[in-house]
Amino acid sequence: MVAANELKVIVGGSLAALFGELGPQFEKASGHKLSIHFDSTPNIISRINADTPFDAVLVPVDVFKDATAKSHLAPTSIGEVARVGFGVIVRAGAPKPDISTSDAFKAALLKASSVASTPSSAGGAYIAKVYERLGIADAMKAKTQAFAAPTAIAPAVARGDAELGIFVMNVFNAPGVELAGPFPADLQQDLVFTCAIAADTKEQDAAKAFIDCLKTPAATAAIKAAGMTPG
Repeated sequence: MVAANELKVIVGGSLAALFGELGPQFEKASGHKLSIHFDSTPNIISRINADTPFDAVLVPVDVFKDATAKSHLAPTSIGEVARVGFGVIVRAGAPKPDISTSDAFKAALLKASSVASTPSSAGGAYIAKVYERLGIADAMKAKTQAFAAPTAIAPAVARGDAELGIFVMNVFNAPGVELAGPFPADLQQDLVFTCAIAADTKEQDAAKAFIDCLKTPAATAAIKAAGMTPG
C-alpha cells in the first residue's frame, strides 16, 4: 500500500469553488491529502519567492512571467490546464446592461454606481488595462469595490452591495446573480491557468499524481461545468 502524503499546493484564488470538487477527486483517487493555499497572483509570486515550501501549483500564467518564481518550478512539468474569459454580472432579476460593443460596455461601466472586482490579481490587472484602453481608469477607481478573494464578488452583487461584478466568468457560478454577458470580443482575453511541480519538492510522485489528476476525464468535466475551457 502506498503511504499517504500531504501535498502542499498553491492555487489561484478564482479556482476555489472548482477545487471544492477537484480536491476530493484527487484525494479519493490518490490517497494523498491536499493542503491548498488560495491566493492572488502578486501574493503567489511573493510566496514562492520567499521560499515558502510547496509541492505544486495551479495558477494564472502570469506567475510564470516572474523569472524568480519560474525558477522555483520544474520546467518539464509546466502545462496549461484551463482558460476562461471575462464577464459582467448583475443581481438576479436586475436589468442587464448592454455590453455587446466597446462603446456600450464603456457606457454601462460609467453609468453603474458601483462595481465589485479583485484588482490585486492577474484578472484585475487585465481589467485595469481594459479601463485604460477605454479611457475610464480614474472613473472606475472611484466606484470599484475591491475584494481580496474573487469568490466574494458574486455574493456582494447578490446582496445589492455592488451594482455590477466584473471578473473571470467561472467565479460567477453562484446563487443570486445573473451573467449580463462576456466582455465585447475586441476587449476579451482568456485568463490561462497553468500547473507545475516545485523544482525542489520532496513529494515528486504525489505532485506528479496531482498534475495527472488535472487531466483526467472527471477533472475535465468539472472544469467545463465551472464555465472554463480545459487546456
